[in-house]
Amino acid sequence: MRIACPRPAPLWPLPCVAALWLASAASAQAQEVGVGVELVLAVDVSRSIDQGEQLIQRRGYAEAFRSPDVQDAILNGGWGRVAITYVEWGGEASQRVLIPWTLIDSAEAAEALAADIETAPSPSVSRTSISAAIDFSAALFEGNGYAGMRRVIDISGDGPNNQGRSVTEARDAALARGIIVNGLPLMTQDGQGTDPSGGWGSIPDLDRYFLDCVIGGPGAFVVPVTGWDQFAAAVRRKLVLELAGWPLPPPDGLTLAQAAPLPDCLIGEKLWEDRRRRWD
Repeated sequence: MRIACPRPAPLWPLPCVAALWLASAASAQAQEVGVGVELVLAVDVSRSIDQGEQLIQRRGYAEAFRSPDVQDAILNGGWGRVAITYVEWGGEASQRVLIPWTLIDSAEAAEALAADIETAPSPSVSRTSISAAIDFSAALFEGNGYAGMRRVIDISGDGPNNQGRSVTEARDAALARGIIVNGLPLMTQDGQGTDPSGGWGSIPDLDRYFLDCVIGGPGAFVVPVTGWDQFAAAVRRKLVLELAGWPLPPPDGLTLAQAAPLPDCLIGEKLWEDRRRRWD
């Protein structure tokens, strides 16, 4: 039944308001593009990652999107297209969208995304707030114009959360919104996952920290990177799994991580507080 609504608008009866709201919602939904996955690539550019390492990360993602494996995962998985945005992050107030939401539905689109990732400027920022990165990334899904079979945040990091609210709170809030969080722990300082200089922000078994404190959701996983020479291959493997949604074999290093003691999900905050007390 069509409802005739008198003017002016402030005098519309409740049925008119409801009918117009439903029509607006249906129109917005019709404009959303269906995709296999909506993916936020949240990349750590905190000060502990130098310019050379930032370049390795950029090149690793660019190479991945140029690879036949990743392009095949996009074009032959789900809807045959995906939506991707690329975010760089550091401290609690340091997140920025480097590449806005982009539809990847062809090899040419994947190549263009790779070129954009390589050429954008990338400043270094202080502190490490995984929780703020998750919160920022989760908000990007709202009103982005896409309707994915899955919503995924792919977050990298070379240390534990040390600023902002607890990482488990941010993760749980994302999971409550139906978002999957996967992890790429960068255990690259000496190839063994520890900092040979004894840096204040380093922890052993960062992969276990990501497993227990950062990731979550159906099929969530980590792919540890234990050397920068492995970064491109790790990113390629991770993207294939995320974009195609294929069954996941146990990631390299997972068995060793499970043998470690359970991590303290507030270890980063405690390390920072200890450092602050030494300054005072």
